[in-house]
Amino acid sequence: MATQCYDPENSASHYTFLPDQPDSGHRKSLKIISGIFLSVFLLLSVAFFPILNNQSPDLQIDSRSPAPPSRGVSQGVSDKTFRDVAGSSHVSYAWSNAMLSWQRTAYHFQPQKNWMNDPNGPLYHKGWYHLFYQYNPDLAIWGNITWGHAVSKDLIHWLYLPFAMVPDQWYDINGVWTGSATILPDGQIMMLYTGDTDDYVQVQNLAYPANLSDPLLLDWVKYKGNPVLVPPPGIGVKDFRDPTTAWTGPQNGQWLLTIGSKIGKTGIALVYETSNFTSFKLLDGVLHAVPGTGMWECVDFYPVSTKKTNELDTSYNGPGVKHVLKASLDDNKQDHYAIGTYDLAENKWTPDNPELDCGIGLRLDYGKYYASKTFYDPKKERRILWGWIGETDSESADLQKGWASVQSIPRTVLYDKKTGTHLLQWPVEEIESLRAGDPIVKEVDLQPGSIELLRVDSAAELDIEVSFEVDKVALQGIIEADRAGFSCSTSGGAASRGILGPFGVIVIADQTLSELTPVYFYISKGADGRAETHFCADQTRSSEAPGVGKQVYGSSVPVLDGEKHSMRLLVDHSIVESFAQGGRTVITSRIYPTKAVDGAARLFVFNNATGASVTASVKIWSLESANIRSFPLQDL
Repeated sequence: MATQCYDPENSASHYTFLPDQPDSGHRKSLKIISGIFLSVFLLLSVAFFPILNNQSPDLQIDSRSPAPPSRGVSQGVSDKTFRDVAGSSHVSYAWSNAMLSWQRTAYHFQPQKNWMNDPNGPLYHKGWYHLFYQYNPDLAIWGNITWGHAVSKDLIHWLYLPFAMVPDQWYDINGVWTGSATILPDGQIMMLYTGDTDDYVQVQNLAYPANLSDPLLLDWVKYKGNPVLVPPPGIGVKDFRDPTTAWTGPQNGQWLLTIGSKIGKTGIALVYETSNFTSFKLLDGVLHAVPGTGMWECVDFYPVSTKKTNELDTSYNGPGVKHVLKASLDDNKQDHYAIGTYDLAENKWTPDNPELDCGIGLRLDYGKYYASKTFYDPKKERRILWGWIGETDSESADLQKGWASVQSIPRTVLYDKKTGTHLLQWPVEEIESLRAGDPIVKEVDLQPGSIELLRVDSAAELDIEVSFEVDKVALQGIIEADRAGFSCSTSGGAASRGILGPFGVIVIADQTLSELTPVYFYISKGADGRAETHFCADQTRSSEAPGVGKQVYGSSVPVLDGEKHSMRLLVDHSIVESFAQGGRTVITSRIYPTKAVDGAARLFVFNNATGASVTASVKIWSLESANIRSFPLQDL
């Protein structure tokens, strides 16, 4: 049931969640709060003292400990070391083995141990989905990058296979980096990837399966004429990487692909043509360029249908088609995209809205998410998106637990026909196979300043769907001119109250709510009376440990006439993937609790608005673990 607690002298600036007592059977009335104010104050003092003072009994401070070194920057790629935004790089935390074991996910793909980053060359071949990925076979830090390889029948349960490629040639001895697969009409698979040479020059190389009839594609051959592409004049030797899947050109037998780069601070996408994938010609101009966006990594380019519900092969072009250009920005480690029109004859892509151009407009994910890559799934005629979810804890903690990073749950990608400006990302339908039985279904009336515990068997592995109906009188009649410039990242998080928000779900919270991660909507209305909805994830109190990421992530999200505010959350221990309005806005959170672990994690819905009631309609499924293991050796 719901318990409310607020500062009666300054309710708009301070808000603290309190859990129910175990024997509570009804919502406490605000009228009795004053009678127990002293005991509540003492409880809060005890519960929040470590956070307010940034100390705990497990905190270890060593001013002599150096900040972790940059990893990858000297070789020309983005820094793979997390930098604590709070600046506590000299602070370490005494993580217990139980805490670190709890952080490992149950149904997200990750290797058995060590470091992983970008997804590479995903494809479907002879009944198997293939995922290749950047992997360090030695340690839980970036380095010695090799191509890991795994296969699945359903994108959920995975089998580890032997490495696909290792850094063993002069042209990739310093790393077998990101690449993409192109499947030719005769079924041949061309895998182009970036290699870091013995002189630290970024070059493009070709590999292909040794035996195309092998469904598992166990053996790969590197083309003897590698590298097939070197940095062209005017492009830095460390600014030339990550070839895309190729698409057919206007001439018979012609293939085109793009590679990310930069000129000064302008991010660019170069385009090459080929007929055989061993010799290439750089075309005049660029596919697109955006000043001020810096180096473009992991560029992706693909069509989306504006008419159909199924998606399109990478080479499809014609009426009823838009093209998506996506770039991973090395400067800020964010994945940006834009929707536009591709002129195949002129080799030019133009954004529909220059204000939402690639790198300055929309992001695929507003949380911890980078280096994403799509592929076309011919089995179900859909486009599937993968993304790297990195760590936001210390390097020493990663070494202690023995692993770092996971892949996102694969997402389908569709053009949002209602807005015409956004993509819709949604977890692949196969994730529903992990749902354990019928959902918990509940409708909760949330008055301003209220919170309610949702009782579940385990709050660490959940699929949650919630729709919120905001009081119409309040929504239509209220104007908050001082909130017109609201931003999730600068708002102060879920503790910052307004008339129309925040309201949402709290995940991975402990019983006293000293650790909690709210995911919520906030509605702001300016003097013109227009409502703008924001979707946010607040990590500021997700952990009592120092040296971990505690940002507030989020962005605005369109909520159209007739739509309720809706969200879906996939909770998997230290990962929370949050989808608003059918996937128009997505946020991925990495959290590292110290108390809300094992059986201590709790789930709540809340309404911290000051002037509007909200009705929450909730469905909650417990999720089983995915079967992710090594392929039986006797079957290889």
